[in-house]
Parts: sequence; C-alpha cells; structure tokens
Amino acid sequence: MSKAAENTQAVHVWLVLWKTFRAIGEVARRRISGSCLGDSDFRVLEALLHKGPLPVNTIGSKVELTPGSISVAVDRLEERGLVKRKPSSDDRRVHMVHLTPAGETVIRKAFAQHEAEMERLFSNLSCQERGTLITLLKKLGKDVESRTGNGSVEASSARASIRSG
Repeated sequence: MSKAAENTQAVHVWLVLWKTFRAIGEVARRRISGSCLGDSDFRVLEALLHKGPLPVNTIGSKVELTPGSISVAVDRLEERGLVKRKPSSDDRRVHMVHLTPAGETVIRKAFAQHEAEMERLFSNLSCQERGTLITLLKKLGKDVESRTGNGSVEASSARASIRSG
C-alpha cells in the first residue's frame, strides 16, 4: 500500500513549521528555566558569552527585547551579580554590559545543558539533513524578508535570526 501524497500546500508547510518550532521551543524553555534563568535572561547572557561585552541597546536588538525590557533584564542580571555595566572606553555615554565571573559560570553551564538538549532533539536528523534544513529555512527566510521589506520590527527580527542561523 502506497503512502498518500504529502500535503505541500504553503499553509500546511507553515503549520508544520509552527508546530515544530513550538514543540522545540517548549523543551528549550523548560531546560532553561531549570537553570534558574528566565528566557530573556538566558538570551542576554548567551549573547554576552558568544559576542563579548556589548552596549545595552545592541543586546536588545540581538535578543529581540524592546529598549525598556532590555534595561529591566540588565538591571535584574546586575542585581544577581551576573553582569556589570561599565562606561565604554570610546564613548562614556555608552554603557557596556560585561559578564561577571559568576555570570560566565552560570551561562556556560546553562548553555551546555541547552546545547546537549538541542543535540538530543535533533539527533533524528543526519548532518546532511540538518544542513539541508538550514539551507531551506534560510532560503525561505531571505525570500520572505525581500518581499516584506525592512520597515517592520518583525522583518528586522526575522533578518537577525536568519543571519545568525
């Protein structure tokens, strides 16, 4: 008996992509919350771990937080002793956010757990399949970006995500 043809209508592709993203996101949120970090705190610390010290406003756009939300997140992380604000050596009006040694310890452990969980979730895909998936998602994302222009927050967030992937 042959398998019925896969539904390839665009709306079905979107639904499958959305459900998959939601399922993976839920596992990631549970893993991250198990490390005593909220989602936004994890994203801020992860950006600092992989990009080094950054200005507050730069972190916000990288982790998709509004200017008000990023300030609150950095305040919260600073109160916990995980980050420190320091004036930029180039421009004293700009405050750079640095990981503290405690912050680096926390995010390295949390990120290692997150990375292991993602490897577990994607273990069903071969390296070649992962590469194909990445290529196709980037192709789709760049095409959507080119059609929607660069005026919206959603488009700029999508561009940042596509480029970093």
